[in-house]
Amino acid sequence: MVTRLDPKLFDATTENTWCAGCGDFAILKALKLTLADLGIESHQALLVSGIGCGSKLPDYMTINGYMTIHGRPLPVATAAKLANPDLHVIVINGDGDSYGIGGNHFVQSCRRNPNITHIVENNQIYGLTKGQYSPTSDKGFVTTTSTDGSIEIAFNPMAVALAAGATFIARAFAGQPKHVAQMIAEGIQHRGYALIDVLQPCVTFNRVNTYDWYRKRVYHVDEEEYDPANREAAWQKAHEWEERIPLGVLYRMEGLPTYEDQVKALEEGSPVSRLNDLARNPRPQQYESLKEGFL
Repeated sequence: MVTRLDPKLFDATTENTWCAGCGDFAILKALKLTLADLGIESHQALLVSGIGCGSKLPDYMTINGYMTIHGRPLPVATAAKLANPDLHVIVINGDGDSYGIGGNHFVQSCRRNPNITHIVENNQIYGLTKGQYSPTSDKGFVTTTSTDGSIEIAFNPMAVALAAGATFIARAFAGQPKHVAQMIAEGIQHRGYALIDVLQPCVTFNRVNTYDWYRKRVYHVDEEEYDPANREAAWQKAHEWEERIPLGVLYRMEGLPTYEDQVKALEEGSPVSRLNDLARNPRPQQYESLKEGFL
């Protein structure tokens, strides 16, 4: 039986520098509630972030946090999961960090299927650097770096994740924090790489994709007859955007081996468990064996 925790256990005293009304607040609240509901304590989880407004989130929680360089949280998270498979490893970063400079790591993570949860705070703009267009900005979107409107077709993370082999693909909207928490919970409980793309309005630099703009368009796939195991149906949902934007689990495939399942060096135990064992029972020759397996 899961013992529910008090979400306040994850509160931190760090001053929050997000703009009032930022969608990241809803994601922060949802993550605290999810961890509390699942009975995951601070020492049992690791938040890995990149660079950007949303990547500050680990600072605003009492939890293990690791801020990487721009675009690199996914490989670091994969390494952490390999070192200690017992950790709940969660990546939290923005659309630019995930799909722009970190785009290749995003594709490889979908393909490799590490058992990590990836929450993307998708505000369709670079907020920390004052409003440049991002990979998910719609074509024609006007910003400081696209004064005549972006000439690029928007990156479709749902379709790319599906094509690359992701085993869990979900979308949520920051204006519905309870649903955000539900999607994060399902992602954590999924065994494999779980993408949760959260549509998160930037109230300062994105005056197009606002809360009202999304409220007029979003709908939940579970309100209609929909099977998230149907790959063809998921492909169609992944391409819905302009008039109707689907929320919920678009695709889920259970039972596939994770990346860690297939790493031979882990058959004798994880590096953390083996080091703990060696700390209790020092055996010099075992240190050499451990190094040979992972270095």
